[in-house]
Amino acid sequence: MTKDARAWLDLTVMRSTKQLLSVVVPVHNERDVLPEFHSRLGNVLDSLTGIAAEVLYVNDGSTDQSLETLQRLHADDARVAVVDLSRNFGKEIALAAGLDFAQGDAVVVIDADLQDPPELIPELVKGWQQGYDNVYAKRVARHGETLLKKAGDSRGYG
Repeated sequence: MTKDARAWLDLTVMRSTKQLLSVVVPVHNERDVLPEFHSRLGNVLDSLTGIAAEVLYVNDGSTDQSLETLQRLHADDARVAVVDLSRNFGKEIALAAGLDFAQGDAVVVIDADLQDPPELIPELVKGWQQGYDNVYAKRVARHGETLLKKAGDSRGYG
């Protein structure tokens, strides 16, 4: 992790008596979808009662102005922190970096591409509040999937 990555971290989230939810979002060349994703995520986080939130975007070596978009989100929303990796290390390393910096009582990991809607987060939080240690969503169907993709998913690949 470079000094530059640490410079973007401003994780002084108000803890008070609220539980803290961390949302870790790996980003690689997602400039076009980031504003819509963050708007929808922000609406979801605003709707959570009694829970504070931090959003950790991990820029994984994007080359398309994703970093500049993330900088604007950071400037506009105090919940946003940005970890900027020095190059593309891959999704797993980006997730690990986000998890390293997450301060929450619980962590949600979600991609910015909107294939998994942020509007499902309250259901995940509900499971956590019911005492489950691990809560995950399972996709029932995705519009536009090819027959080959569906066959691969049924074998555990995809």
